[in-house]
This record gives sequence, structure tokens and C-alpha cells, in this order.
Amino acid sequence: MTSQIHLLSFPEHTEGVHHALDNAVRDPADRRFRGSSMIDYWQNVARILERGKFDGIFFADTAAIYDRYKGRPDESIKYGLGWPRHDIMPTLALMAAATERLGFAFTQSIGGAFPYPLMRLISTLDFLSDGRVGWNIVTGNTRMEYDAIGIEALEHDSRYDRADEFMEICRALWDGIPRDAILMDTEGGIVADPAKVGRVDVEGRYLKSRAVPLVVPSPQGRPVLFQAGSSGRGQRFALQNADVIFAIQSTTENMRRYVEQLRAAAEEQGRSDPVRVIFGLQIVLGSTEAEARQRREELLSRYTLEASLARLSGSLGIDFSEIDLDSPMEEWPSQASQGLVKALSSDMGGGKRLTLRDVAKTWATSIGTPHVVGTPEQVAAEIETIWRNTGCHGFNLRPATIPDSIEDFVDNVIPILQARGVFRTEYEGPTFRDNILGTGAGA
Repeated sequence: MTSQIHLLSFPEHTEGVHHALDNAVRDPADRRFRGSSMIDYWQNVARILERGKFDGIFFADTAAIYDRYKGRPDESIKYGLGWPRHDIMPTLALMAAATERLGFAFTQSIGGAFPYPLMRLISTLDFLSDGRVGWNIVTGNTRMEYDAIGIEALEHDSRYDRADEFMEICRALWDGIPRDAILMDTEGGIVADPAKVGRVDVEGRYLKSRAVPLVVPSPQGRPVLFQAGSSGRGQRFALQNADVIFAIQSTTENMRRYVEQLRAAAEEQGRSDPVRVIFGLQIVLGSTEAEARQRREELLSRYTLEASLARLSGSLGIDFSEIDLDSPMEEWPSQASQGLVKALSSDMGGGKRLTLRDVAKTWATSIGTPHVVGTPEQVAAEIETIWRNTGCHGFNLRPATIPDSIEDFVDNVIPILQARGVFRTEYEGPTFRDNILGTGAGA
């Protein structure tokens, strides 16, 4: 456990939502797309988070529409379930231009991607932002992503085998231009020493690349790497590649157990880098506990069963329109997140089996992230308690509404965490790596 809590904000970047509850169309407190340009909107969100000294903002993403429910995309379009969904890269650049220290982590699937063009794009953004980019690596687990680009999806473990090759090429590209290779000798007219610029030559079962790296490293060397693998194979990939592991666990005990399991696995693998785990939480604040609980009930009142089932179907690759809502939720075979299937089928019920109807409601409210409900003092105390009892690195906080609940947290909870001595009052350094991993952390 670190000496202080690390915090990311986990909002949605489109008109749609990552789950089926905080839909901007239905919540008047959610000011997305209401009365301001999108440039002003997102730059304002970034400035609020930087004022609160957050490590960064974390965007989930899926490259295509959910179409598993009833074998069609209609419900995703109807309820705005991750649709429409614009490319996050330009938005990150706009937010970076409005801030100086805030980090920007985003999800980018490698399912239909190739390392060379993707690394050029990500590393360019990292360079332009002076080292404030993080990449959440996903292997591509939804059918529609592959259908959209016209290729066949690999099965679960094979996706990670391909991802191993993908990251081998990425590292060769990142390491290919050491800082001392760039000379910028104005008198001699020499830009770089070609003897020090590496050549990439990798050929694997799934991928190959012969190239010269194009992008000069940012001040942090390479983007901070995030991963959320929860199956055995996914955890092995995360421990081999990720600086920070993001996980969703429904209880403090499950969080603690998850951290212990990862650290034991890391020791077996010989990982020398600390295992840093951040857990998802959803915060619901009120000036009194009763007000906070009323606010949560208002959020729950916007729950739509059909929307939640459609979203759940897309995530797990299972058409839940064909399953009895009141039957016990089982560990359905899925090529998607196997760890998430397990959590949905048992852990969310506190050890008891839930029905599909139960799971759909839980999913609709927070995609499995626990709610922390109360006054600022109560929420700050609960966050610190979870952090101390689990040994985690910090939290990825899902706002109930945007930007109101983000600003409410920054203005009312952050000062309490700072007064408790468990959250920074100033940034540790200029790069994302400095702040989320610790001052002076190497690339």
C-alpha cells in the first residue's frame, strides 16, 4: 500500500453511458451536451480534476456498438448504451491543452489494431502532452468490434497470446529512440545519431514488424500502462505488462483477496515492480446521509431493465433476452471477461447466488462498482477505510452525474482526505508517471 491514496475519475466521453443508469437524457443534473460546446465542456472537467489534484481521468471505450441483445443493435441505439461513441483521442488532446499536470488514461483495444500505427498515435499524444498519457490495454472481447472491421475474433487465451506479441513490438518501438540519440546539433546540422536509433524486427505467430521508430519519447519515456485482466491468463498478462491494474470487485473483502492473489502471483512470476491495483467505486454525496441516500434512490429510479440487459449482453457476449430473468445467474461460458462473469454470478450477492434480474439491476446502477453513499466526511472515511483494509493503490471513481458530482467531490471530499494526510496537496511531478507511480519512477 502506498503512503497516499491515488485517484482517477472514470466518466463517459460520449452521449451514451458505460452502464444503463446515469443516462444524460434522463438526468437533469448531468450537463453533458447541454448549453456549451464540447471543447469547453471537457476542458472544464479537466480543470476541475486538476484543481482537485487527481492523478488523472480514465476513459473506458469500445470500438463498436453493442449488438448481442436480441441479436441486434436497436436497444443500444434506443437507450444510448455506449452509442454514439466518438474517438477519444482528439478529446484527450483538447483536455491536455487546458491543463498542466492531470494525466489522461484511455482504453484502446488491440483486437483489430497493429502495433506500429497505434504506437505512433499514442506516443505522439504522450509527447505533445509532455508525458501525461496512460494506455489501458484491452485485447478486444466483443464480437461487434471484429465484425465492424471484417476479421474473425480469436478465442480468449489466443487473444492474450497475440497481445504478448503486440507488446513485444510496442516495447521495441518505445525503446528504439534513447534520449542520447537525439543530438539537435545546429552547427553540424545533425539531428540524431543513427547508430543509437534501434531497428524493430519482430516476427511472431500473429504479428510481425520491421520498422524504425518514428516518435521521440516523452519526458516519461512511454505511456503509463493499465490493464484489467481478471482471468488467470489475463492476470498473467497484466503482471507482465501493466504499471497499474484496474479491477472491479463488489466488496472490501473481495478487494483485499484480489490484491493478495495478485501479489502472490507476481512473486511467483518474479515481478520486481510493485503491484499497484486501483478499484472502481461510485460516489453518491449529500449534505446529510439521508440526502445522499435519497439521491441514490433517485438514480436507481432511472434504472431500465431492458437497457441494462442489452448492456450486459454486449459486455459478456451473451444474449440475455433468451434467459429467464428469475433463474439463478450462473457462470455463463463467455469469450469476454471471465473474471467479470464470476463476479456477476456470485460475488455481487455477498456469497449468495443472484437471479439475472438482480444482476441486471446491480449492473445498471454501477457496472459492478460498489456505491459509497453519504456525507463528505462519511465518504472520505469509507474511502480511507477501504484503502487501508485492502492494500490497494487507489480508486477509479465513477461520477453519478457530470460534471456536478465531480466538482462536488473535489470541493467537499478532497479537502477532508488532504486533512487526513492520505491525499496529496500538490502534484509530485510534471508527468503522469511521476504522479501515479511516484516521483522519479523510471520508464
